[in-house]
Amino acid sequence: NNKDPLKKLSEDSLTKQPEEVFDVLEKLGEGSYGCVFKAHYKETGEIVAIKQVPVESDLQEIIKEISIMQQCNSPHVVRYYGSYFKNTDLWIVMEYCGAGSVSDIIRIRNKTLKEEEIVTILQSTLKGLEYLHFMRKIHRDIKAGNILLNSEGQAKLADFGVAGQLTDTMAKRNTVIGTPFWMAPEVIQEIGYNCVADIWSLGITAIEMAEGKPPYADIHPMRAIFMIPTNPPPTFRNPDLWSPGFRDFVSQCLVKNPENRATATQLLQHPFIKSAKPNSILRALITDAMEIKLKRQEEEQREQDADDDENSDEDEVDQGTMVRAGTGDSGTIRAAGSLGSSLGSSAGTMIEHDDTGTLQSQLGTMVINSNDDEDDDDDEDAGTMKSKSL
Repeated sequence: NNKDPLKKLSEDSLTKQPEEVFDVLEKLGEGSYGCVFKAHYKETGEIVAIKQVPVESDLQEIIKEISIMQQCNSPHVVRYYGSYFKNTDLWIVMEYCGAGSVSDIIRIRNKTLKEEEIVTILQSTLKGLEYLHFMRKIHRDIKAGNILLNSEGQAKLADFGVAGQLTDTMAKRNTVIGTPFWMAPEVIQEIGYNCVADIWSLGITAIEMAEGKPPYADIHPMRAIFMIPTNPPPTFRNPDLWSPGFRDFVSQCLVKNPENRATATQLLQHPFIKSAKPNSILRALITDAMEIKLKRQEEEQREQDADDDENSDEDEVDQGTMVRAGTGDSGTIRAAGSLGSSLGSSAGTMIEHDDTGTLQSQLGTMVINSNDDEDDDDDEDAGTMKSKSL
């Protein structure tokens, strides 16, 4: 909600154990470094998101993330409320964005976004980037998976797992950090970069929202790393589907020479961005995604319940058989046992093969827009966070 009454956790809350302060409700997904959960803040009744980070993760990076989030106070950047140490985990408490990420929504609906939806999301994202860049910070991992939407349709920048602080003494970064398909050429080439590296990533994200995946997503990430600096800037696969304004906006983001690339402030004045409708136009999209998600959860629950019933029936039959077999001579039991175990192992193998096959075929057919995106994210998210020396 734009009113956002919760600014930070009360002093009293911060001195208690986190489970006394929050009821953890459900797992929302995986972020950089840790799992993200939806939780209920008992003191005010509000819903928050909690990222639980195992402390063996790179603490320096996590502390950097927290310090960046703490310094941010913008409706276009996910708000940070406080943190706790709990056993071997660090709990980072932040604003809950009920609709999830833009890439979640694309994946759940199995549909790419319409141009009017894309421009509204881009406008909010640019406001978030303008704010960060004004604060001398680079996000360094802009992609649809790191743009969250709240239930009102307000887009917010999230996951500063790799965000770097720009200071006057260290105005140029020489570390390759980010997700390859979204990386600016100068980041890959390690020739130093600044805030406009985020603008290139935003251009790639615009194509991702329109087409379901970024350019080169079908190519191995290491190969893409060589292609991005050498090839001309990527464009839409089918440019005729999009308005001249959208095409021009993307071409202004995807300028290979960072010195000639537009800033967030300049792009907010672009006619395409100025044409954006209010956040409320995203509500239908969000409602649709949330309904599909709920239906899937209910179906999964029904299947789970059916499986549980089947298993409990099988257990009863098995026990009955064993007892009966036990009344015969011990030789029979041994034979049955050995037969059973070899059957079990071959059944196990069969099931495994079947599972993988089914999974792959489902990914291939169901999630046409973002199957590559999904796979690559799994491969890369760990990589996303670390400096890669090439």
